[in-house]
Amino acid sequence: MPTKINTVSVLGLGAMGHAFAANLAKNDFTLRVWNRSEEKGKDLAENGATLTSTPAQAVEGSEVVLVMLANAEITLDVIHQVIDTLADHAIVVQMGTIGVEATQQLHALLKEKRPDVGFIDAPVSGTKKPAEMAQISILASGDSALQSKIEPVFAAISKGTHWLGDAGAGSAMKLVVNSWLIGLVQSLAESHCLAKQLGFSPETLWSVLEGGPLAAPYAKTKLEMIDEGTYEPQMQLKWALKDATLAAKAGGAEQMPNLHSITSLWQTAVDAGLGDKDLSVIAHYLEKQ
Repeated sequence: MPTKINTVSVLGLGAMGHAFAANLAKNDFTLRVWNRSEEKGKDLAENGATLTSTPAQAVEGSEVVLVMLANAEITLDVIHQVIDTLADHAIVVQMGTIGVEATQQLHALLKEKRPDVGFIDAPVSGTKKPAEMAQISILASGDSALQSKIEPVFAAISKGTHWLGDAGAGSAMKLVVNSWLIGLVQSLAESHCLAKQLGFSPETLWSVLEGGPLAAPYAKTKLEMIDEGTYEPQMQLKWALKDATLAAKAGGAEQMPNLHSITSLWQTAVDAGLGDKDLSVIAHYLEKQ
């Protein structure tokens, strides 16, 4: 494989995958993209990307294939569709949150069927807006020999990469990070409800937190969403629930009682029709109980 990577495929053009593709195009990579709904790729095609109708067509001739799909089942299915079409010595980069077990299954599949193909496990920490600004962090793991080759691709879509060890470690750390994020949002939603009952606005709550050790910028963003009441999704509640469920399963109920409780609560909110809203909509759901 040439030292310099020129052609990159992106499979999955949801909020994150679309942002990755747009940033790669800005950095002059030759781009091939696929999404189940082609509508999401039309703006990329207008800016020079090749929009394909199947994932197998998308990976043809690509040196790097970024996979950013909704869950483990879809990811494994799509890899089965493209495995014979992958270019010789291509690098497959799995970037979705699919859990450690599915990541290991994917790695084993590639090693068995396409031992020439490199594999990097690289979920990300960040949401839609940071991704659009190439400000997410990549939690990467896999063959250390691939690090220098993939770095120009990662540099185009992120603010930095944490290399964490053998393939699977990135997905493991993603579960840890998400358990923290999910707990923070739930706690913030409950604190908002308490503040409102006691006569304080989200703005006043933030003014007390601001400048102190509890003033997480992420919390400010979510409080602003709660205050506006619009909940335009940066991370949809249904996908946050999927991530929470993966983390809770990995950790066990005894050591992670709060996370297990959150998954039950968030499931009821998704069942109530709030799944497509930003995960901070849980504050609205709690207010209505």
